[in-house]
Amino acid sequence: MARPSDTKTRIQAVARELFMEQGVQNTSLKQISDRLGITKPALYYHFESREALVRSILQPLLDDLDTFTATLAPGDARRLLEDCFELMWRHREVLVMLLHDPGTMLGLDLVERVWEWRKRLTALLLGPSPSAAARIHATVAIGGMSDCVVEHASLPFEEVRAAAVAAALAALQS
Repeated sequence: MARPSDTKTRIQAVARELFMEQGVQNTSLKQISDRLGITKPALYYHFESREALVRSILQPLLDDLDTFTATLAPGDARRLLEDCFELMWRHREVLVMLLHDPGTMLGLDLVERVWEWRKRLTALLLGPSPSAAARIHATVAIGGMSDCVVEHASLPFEEVRAAAVAAALAALQS
């Protein structure tokens, strides 16, 4: 018999897969339980709702974002961008899942957290009182790196990171 933690991990893996294929809102708990070959009540034993399941999948990303932003300090822009890229790369499946169903971010009140994270990173990259043009360049740099993580996830990490960080630095310097 599978241990509960094994079952929970299997549920999360199948849910993530289905959420990426058809979106969170279009995936029912019944579809997840059917794919796993377990009953819906067995799924409810581990997750009381679809929202709880989604939150459990997103939580590692949120925890890493909170830790990352709490420990950020002004420094080398290249290092900040590399660290940011690595964090996003580690959670690229979740980012893809969110892109397929952006309403999930609204439903789970994630938008404000993401904006705060990006504002903090931008402030560290640009310093106090940056111009509007500099803030726009930072938006392009951070957003472009995020897009690279999602769009080029099948390529080797080092290749994507090198090109994405170089492009982000170029956007900041423009």
